[in-house]
Amino acid sequence: MSNFVGYRCSKCGSEFGPHDVTYLCPNDGAVLDVILDFGSIKKTTGPRDIQISQDFSIWRYLPLLPVGDPGHLGTPLRSVGWTPVYSPPQLAKSLSLSKLWVKDESTNPTASFKDRASAVLVARAQEIKANVIVTASTGNAGAALAGMAAAAGARAVIFAPKKAPPAKVAQLLIFGASVYLVDGSYDDAVELSRQAAEAFGWYCRNTGYNPFTAEGKKTAALEIWEQVLSTQSSEQPLSVFVSVGDGNIISGIHKGFKDLMALGWIDQVPRIFGVQAEGSAAIANAFETGTEEIGPVQAHTIADSISVDLPSDGLRALRAARETGGAYIKVSDESILSAISVLGRYGIFAEPAGAAAFAGLRKALESGLITEGNPVLVLNTGSGLKDVAAARKAAGEAPVIEPTLAALKRALEVEH
Repeated sequence: MSNFVGYRCSKCGSEFGPHDVTYLCPNDGAVLDVILDFGSIKKTTGPRDIQISQDFSIWRYLPLLPVGDPGHLGTPLRSVGWTPVYSPPQLAKSLSLSKLWVKDESTNPTASFKDRASAVLVARAQEIKANVIVTASTGNAGAALAGMAAAAGARAVIFAPKKAPPAKVAQLLIFGASVYLVDGSYDDAVELSRQAAEAFGWYCRNTGYNPFTAEGKKTAALEIWEQVLSTQSSEQPLSVFVSVGDGNIISGIHKGFKDLMALGWIDQVPRIFGVQAEGSAAIANAFETGTEEIGPVQAHTIADSISVDLPSDGLRALRAARETGGAYIKVSDESILSAISVLGRYGIFAEPAGAAAFAGLRKALESGLITEGNPVLVLNTGSGLKDVAAARKAAGEAPVIEPTLAALKRALEVEH
């Protein structure tokens, strides 16, 4: 049994029972927050109970999740999460930071952060006896759903824009999902997936639509609590940098920290910084103008995973920065490519969306939003192998030489 007791509308505050709604608030169409029974959790679980767990995955946090144990031991579904946190000293020195961590989500089973949400959604689908799960995706969310569904023996249907990176589409197909490439934008794919879910009775995984996605994504905050916050003492709050598209990752991370506060397991919520590509900056625009009205843009960026015209979880994403003393930062595609290259020199291969968060940190340092004494964690949301074309743009081409020592010497002279 889980500690899930209902939903609360993120906009109007109305509350609903666990069986009253499935997706959005029926009053205003806003995204719902999952409500947990914190009183019950406090009676049965303490921080030490979590910290001594030998389950090094998101399922170590079952008392804080709105689903029961999904089973499927020995499958990728059970190995999601507990991703590494690196602290490269030379990278921190190059930025003049005293404390810097990079949490690398590329080690998840399908190589992206999105596995967290999909694992929880598959567990929820089992509980409500949903046989088909559908989502719209530019690649990562779809691959995550396809992989987790395959591990659980469920059927996944994925709608992706036809311009999605081929490597990501290949993942969808390899995992056995039913894949449909939409001749339109990501937002078009989202709308079609919702219509299909309603027409055929499928369970919809879409971010900023299904409340359980943020519950999966909040597990990153729970890991940051264990891996960083509980091991460090600092007068300065941790600053967490997150790339933002639909807004569901940053919303989930904010929810995770708020849950920890509600339990009394932390005494302050880290500052959360959202990073958006200049060509897809609907939430950053609203942050700059001081409003909660988020208008659509015509998204265009190399970072396909965060390329969104109108973010579906924009309001919660906006509040994640405002309520924690963070900010939104816009970065250019050129700075994202540069960030891929820089991270690579320290052994971290990030896709464009993941590198955007690091590009945001560099810009925050330039503008004074972050200073040397601020402890910082950057979230890399996916592997660079997801988008090799972007990696090649960032790295350039390797020289071709004749198989002779003389040719190698000439090449070495050019290099240096």
